[in-house]
Amino acid sequence: MTISVNQLEEARRALDAPLYADVGGDVDVSFEFSPPKTDKAEENLWQSIEALRPLSPRFLSVTYGAGGSTRDRTHATVARIARDTDVPAAAHLTCVEATRAEIDAVADAYWQAGVRHIVALRGDPPAGASDYAPHPGGYENAAALVAGLQRLHPFEISVAGYPECHPSSTDRAADLDNLKRKLDAGATRAITQFFFEPETFFRYRDAAAAAGIDAEIVPGIMPIGSFAGVMRMAAMCNTAVPGWLGRLFEGLDDHPGARQLVAATVAAELCRKLYAGGVRQLHFYTMNKAELSYAICHLLGVRAAPVQATAAAA
Repeated sequence: MTISVNQLEEARRALDAPLYADVGGDVDVSFEFSPPKTDKAEENLWQSIEALRPLSPRFLSVTYGAGGSTRDRTHATVARIARDTDVPAAAHLTCVEATRAEIDAVADAYWQAGVRHIVALRGDPPAGASDYAPHPGGYENAAALVAGLQRLHPFEISVAGYPECHPSSTDRAADLDNLKRKLDAGATRAITQFFFEPETFFRYRDAAAAAGIDAEIVPGIMPIGSFAGVMRMAAMCNTAVPGWLGRLFEGLDDHPGARQLVAATVAAELCRKLYAGGVRQLHFYTMNKAELSYAICHLLGVRAAPVQATAAAA
């Protein structure tokens, strides 16, 4: 069996250094949440936000249901983050089943609520549709949405990147061309779909650079809460699930504590290898649960900001 120089160097560092000693904590993190559907879910969401907020994230983003199905809840959650925390809030916004005027009104409401960051997405086809079709009078794609938002207000805008290509892209070149159009329209950065092997991201980053893309590309990290759930999501978004990952989660369905430990270990190791490759920004898909993301950040050296002491009364 041939062993590469890189593998030998990796092994040497693993033996010579304490666990995660080469990760200096100089990582910028952000966290993504879904809008709550019940009062209990809202309570759990805010517990997660309060747990992760001390890690000083760059922003907290809130997703947008298919066809705008969670529009009101998304707005309420994002507005509360902007109002009640010291962390910038980012609202997801899609093109699906809405006119330009309707989308512009939602974006303007975000701006009025103090939200300055939008995650602009084309969106998935509505329920029952086999493929995406622009809404009559709506934005035809994410690049058009980005341009429209920039005409409305000077938003900071993040868009999606697909290391393994979007399911509707014909090939890698077409996929990167679409990403470039979104960035050229005024987006600040791309946040990637989740993936499970560092080489997937590094190949994508190199291909983007070769295509003339010099904007920030942030890896999207999915800590695995449910392996079956991740398999379903991976099938929908063209994400490869390596065989070794399935083997690690075999037999853990009835052992949630052990499954969480394995999930944290797998995601943290992915992040460590990304860090070794120069990555200093990470975006976590939290699934509204804080502990996994918090543990991974801790391993990476990201620590809670110290609590400011209140001056004693005279």
